[in-house]
Amino acid sequence: MKISIIVMSLILFLAVKLYAYDDGDFQIWNTEVEEFQLKKDLKLALEQEFRWANNASEFYYQHYDAGLTYTLNKSWHIGAGYRQIYSRTASAPWLAESDPYLFFTYFGELLGFKFDNRFRFHYQYFSYKNDSGVYRNKLAIKPSWKLTKFEIQPYVSDETFIMIGNAQGFNQNRLSGGISFTPFKNIKAEVYYMLLSSKSGSRWKDYNVLGTKFKVIF
Repeated sequence: MKISIIVMSLILFLAVKLYAYDDGDFQIWNTEVEEFQLKKDLKLALEQEFRWANNASEFYYQHYDAGLTYTLNKSWHIGAGYRQIYSRTASAPWLAESDPYLFFTYFGELLGFKFDNRFRFHYQYFSYKNDSGVYRNKLAIKPSWKLTKFEIQPYVSDETFIMIGNAQGFNQNRLSGGISFTPFKNIKAEVYYMLLSSKSGSRWKDYNVLGTKFKVIF
C-alpha cells in the first residue's frame, strides 16, 4: 500500500510540476473501454478516447475504436480492428482519419515482473492528405503482485511510432508510468503520467499528459 501511495504521489507531482513549464503543453487524456467475451478465446473491445490540449483547455482529439482479440496461447494474442479519428487545432474544423490495424502481443514473465510487447500496424487513410502507415511497438512492465482488495498494481510502459512510406520515420515516443486498480467488480481503471515526445518536421516537442482509463468487462 505504501508503494502504491508513493507511485501515485510521484505521478501527481510530475503532472503539477511539468504543467508550469513554458516549453511543453499539459494535456488530459481520457479513455473508456467496453469489453465483451464472445467466446473462450475471443473478445471484442469498443473504445472511445478524448483529449484536451493547450493546458487542458482545448478539446482537440477524439477516436472511436472496435477491435477483436484472439488468444492463441498464454504467450501470444493476435487481433485486428478499426479506428475512426477526428482531430483539430484551435477553432479549425474537425479533420477525419480512418485507421484499420493489425496487432500481435507477446506476454512473458522475468525476475518477478510481468511484461507484454505489442506489435501494431496501422494503415492511415486521411480525408485531407496522402495516406500513410505507422508501426507502433509498446512494451509494458508490471510486478507480478497486486495490493489490497482493489488489486493495485504499478506499471511502466514505452511506445515508439515509426512512419511507413513517410520521410519522418521515427516520429513519436510515449513514456508512461502509472497504476492500475479494480474499484468494482468487472471494472478496471488506470491513472498515469505520460511524457509524449513528437516530431514535426525536424523539430521535437515534449508534451505532459495526465491520463485516465476505465474498462467495463461484460
